Amino acid sequence: MQFVIVTGMSGAGKSTLLNIFEDLGYYCVDNLPPKLINNLADFCLEGGSGIDKVALGIDIRGGKRFSDLFDGLDSLQARRLPYTILFLESTDSKLMNRYKETRRNHPLNASITEGIAEERLLLEPIKQKATYIIDTSLLLVRHLREKIIEVYCNSKDFDLMVYIQSFGFKYGLPQLSDLVFDVRFLPNPFYIHEFKTKTGLDEPVRAFVMEGDVSKKFLQDLLDMLNFLIPQYTKEGKNQLVISVGCTGGKHRSVTVARELHDGLAAAGHSVIINHRDITI
Repeated sequence: MQFVIVTGMSGAGKSTLLNIFEDLGYYCVDNLPPKLINNLADFCLEGGSGIDKVALGIDIRGGKRFSDLFDGLDSLQARRLPYTILFLESTDSKLMNRYKETRRNHPLNASITEGIAEERLLLEPIKQKATYIIDTSLLLVRHLREKIIEVYCNSKDFDLMVYIQSFGFKYGLPQLSDLVFDVRFLPNPFYIHEFKTKTGLDEPVRAFVMEGDVSKKFLQDLLDMLNFLIPQYTKEGKNQLVISVGCTGGKHRSVTVARELHDGLAAAGHSVIINHRDITI
């Protein structure tokens, strides 16, 4: 038997995650009262049930009954039934936007701002016990699915997810950045007539930006630093790292360097996602 306890912030994507687990052959139950975990285990262990993988959605929608979760987990441990706790996190601003888009009330029946703050306090004990924590602030559904398949189907440990995004300083700094690198010192293709309407996705532009010794040394030094930093962040429990690379307009130099970073970190075995924020502006 394998139990996955799916919990976390309301609006962080638990329903979407349960759908992913269902597609992977898990028996999924959402909003199960924690006191019934033991009963569900009995049902699954009955001869002929055919259920050996279970994903349970448990969160503060259960009200006061949510505190029974620890007793339910203790019962699984006492019966030597393995489980993992998968906690979904997201930033306050992303959660607020999702509530506004869906026009739903917060399950704690408070204002959205107060509800999010109170929910974080209530969930902190289970977050401390979580096996894996995923921040969905920047994740697309397909990225979330890829991560779950990697962990629960390929039996690999969760590693830190690296998000690389290019941007233009003229449009403002990306709000969720952990590290920001300014590449406006590199050769600017914008002033080359045949490159002006192209982007860093085009090979001639990439070659122009990266042909000089300064560009090559900068890239190598940056990769060396990131390959050193990422394991240190992972040891400290960080589950995602947002790296933003900026030039003036976000179309040439930043896109080129972001691509080079993506390829270099991926070749080193890191989980990397890339996005070009301002390339179409």
